[in-house]
Amino acid sequence: MKLLNAAVFFILVPTLMLALDPLSTSILMGGAAVTWQLLSPHSWLKCSLLECCNMKDTLNLPAIKMDLERKVFGQHLAIQTVLRALSANMYFKRPRKPLVMSFHGWTGTGKSFVSSIIAENLYQLNIPRRRFVHHFSTVLHFPHLSHVHLYKEQLQNWIRGNVSACPRSLFIFSEMDQMPHGLIDSIMPFLDYREEIDGVYYGKAIFLFLNNAGGDKITEIAFDYWKRLKRREDIPMKQLQSLLSEEIFRNRNSGFFHSQLIQKNLIDYFVPFLPLERKHVEQCVREELRAQGYPEDESLITEIAQAMTDYPSEEKLYSSKGCKTVASKVTLSI
Repeated sequence: MKLLNAAVFFILVPTLMLALDPLSTSILMGGAAVTWQLLSPHSWLKCSLLECCNMKDTLNLPAIKMDLERKVFGQHLAIQTVLRALSANMYFKRPRKPLVMSFHGWTGTGKSFVSSIIAENLYQLNIPRRRFVHHFSTVLHFPHLSHVHLYKEQLQNWIRGNVSACPRSLFIFSEMDQMPHGLIDSIMPFLDYREEIDGVYYGKAIFLFLNNAGGDKITEIAFDYWKRLKRREDIPMKQLQSLLSEEIFRNRNSGFFHSQLIQKNLIDYFVPFLPLERKHVEQCVREELRAQGYPEDESLITEIAQAMTDYPSEEKLYSSKGCKTVASKVTLSI
């Protein structure tokens, strides 16, 4: 109907022009062009002024790579895995299943930060397409165990509706270790290898799960490598992937406890975030000083990083909070 109205309008334009002076004609033609752009579902003007799902301009991989390598510290395994996963997903014009990644590690190691970098670069246009990034907080959105059946229905409807509106949608689930058991299995059909479900294609959607569960196991392995005088860079990714899958499946404090998503191998990547050493915390402090507009004070950087490196109690090799409180400590120290 919109296109029909536009066609009628452009048919009448020549007739209207005869009765107008040159200035009015220019204004009318300019207005007609703007109207046509706004009526077009994927026009450059509409996508610049409003949020629209532009399937030809998604996942700015070079920008994601640059941000990860410059702003995320001490997470070579996570960066490599995320870039490889996104690159593989982009390679196929019509992926067979959604991309599903589960991030694991202690608080403050960069799980939320990496997910925000992906979200910010989901679309290559300068204006973020926030309508197509959906963040679920377990504590906020699923607080009552007695309402799990209602949450399941709401979650299915929400995902179905948003992917229908835009196939390249991003869903982020935080605090997965606090999610009621069985709830996440309600979205299993959307993550499987299917062409379509009720006419909706889900292959371009991306799902990220953020977990503290598994963090202790990752730290245990990293610490063992340190004690054996081995580099953390030599920790094999395959070993961590397998251990994380088993750990969160058997862990009652995990939203994936006995989950069908793991049983049916629907999580494509278990991404480990290693505990941060003092040198990594120093990098976080240095970056925060720059962000707040302060000069790099090496003595202050060392002081804050040293105070935050507290695990294990004797060796004090890692920061149990990662870089989570760096911003507030910088503010208080200036």
